[in-house]
Amino acid sequence: MAPQTGEPNVVLAGCLDELGWSPKALARKLNRVFGAGTVAESAPYHWRDAGSLPRSPLPMMAAYVLSQELGRNVSIAELWQGRVGDSSALVPADTDLARPWTAQGMEAIVEEWVMGGLVDRRRFLAISGAGLLAIVAQYLDGTAGRGQYTPRMTSSLGTDPLVDQVEQHLPMLQLLDDEHGGARHLPYVGAQFRAVGLLIREGGHPPAVTSRLIRALAEIGQLAGWMAFDAADHGLAQRYFVTALRAAHQVNDLPLCAHILGDLSFQAASRGHPADAIALGEAARRASDAAPLAVQASVLSRLAYAYAAAGRDNDFAHTRGVARELIASRDGGQEEPRWMYFLTDNHLDCQAGYGLIQMGRARQKAESGKESRRFLAQGTEMLRSGAYDVPRGDPSQRRAMFEGAWLALGHSAHGDLEAACEIGRIAADRLDVVRSPRSAALLHQLAADLRRRQRNPHVRGFLPALEDALAQHAPSTQPGR
Repeated sequence: MAPQTGEPNVVLAGCLDELGWSPKALARKLNRVFGAGTVAESAPYHWRDAGSLPRSPLPMMAAYVLSQELGRNVSIAELWQGRVGDSSALVPADTDLARPWTAQGMEAIVEEWVMGGLVDRRRFLAISGAGLLAIVAQYLDGTAGRGQYTPRMTSSLGTDPLVDQVEQHLPMLQLLDDEHGGARHLPYVGAQFRAVGLLIREGGHPPAVTSRLIRALAEIGQLAGWMAFDAADHGLAQRYFVTALRAAHQVNDLPLCAHILGDLSFQAASRGHPADAIALGEAARRASDAAPLAVQASVLSRLAYAYAAAGRDNDFAHTRGVARELIASRDGGQEEPRWMYFLTDNHLDCQAGYGLIQMGRARQKAESGKESRRFLAQGTEMLRSGAYDVPRGDPSQRRAMFEGAWLALGHSAHGDLEAACEIGRIAADRLDVVRSPRSAALLHQLAADLRRRQRNPHVRGFLPALEDALAQHAPSTQPGR
């Protein structure tokens, strides 16, 4: 135990009182955010009552968690009375991202990625509220302007073998995420991102080649951001997304800009920050106004989920309906971005399905019984049409696991424990091939639901197997950059 002052830490005590937390609740939150075993559940009692100073980097971790929960900044100096400095291993996700929205500003951010490389051991802490919105403010207030490079109107394949190879490799990178989840291959995709960044940094290319490289950087950055999000490394995901957004902006690829803003919105909603999610989702909608219908539909589906997270069921229903109409009106005559390959009407239905289950579970906690049951019934019906039961050899394993976990949660909340266990077993059986902490977190929630129902024979037969699988496949370390 670190040195004690012998006096209670009144700042920490005040923060805990404001949240209604015990010291044990703080410890549990730290272990959820930073990984099991980060801190003993008894330690924060010593911090609060005896003025103990935790080992580094726990002082910054505690300040970060409290700031996120309180919605205001609690500095390390304030929380620990100036007895400890910042941890160089833990930095906010927006560190060094406040650059001008110019080609030079983008290149400075790329330089940071290239020079950091695999030796960068910093852990990026996800941001929310004003800090998150500030790094995309130009898209929120409409002042982003135009990038330096002309959008590519036709394919340039064959004009530069190296760039041809980079572009042709992109679809295969996306398949890695679809089949194995974000955590398994994130370091490899991150290395590809930095390799393209190195080519941009070296310079000396004709403008057309530079434009293609920046576009490739944007696409790989969006994918890496999505994979980091799926790996529950939310700060790193935000850095990838913001870098990709700046690259897409420089080549004036508004559909890709809208897509990335939609991803940031979905991430914020998934992290429990609906106000951020709505602000980002509405910015994505504005950016997608002239985009192909599939892009508009995808962006609206993200915004609908943000409304669901906020409990705005009427806005959810309207936005989800418009997205469905747009995707149904596609006639094949409009060229669509290659990276929209995944979007189908069934995919939209399934996204709406887990949005409905999200609202149903929230309303259930608020004791709105009839309405919650309606949302849960609609959501489970939609997800039943999805990918949850595809065979193990199917390339959509991550989607299957994610949708299956949501479907099991819907049935559990609705009281159909037999179906919850049956579908939960299918989802849990994918843990050995899919490394998706985002999906595993849903299975942990399912386990928590089922622990309260252990008298049920279906639960008694399934719960031990679920807990064993989750423990066996728990990530030992973060996947890295």
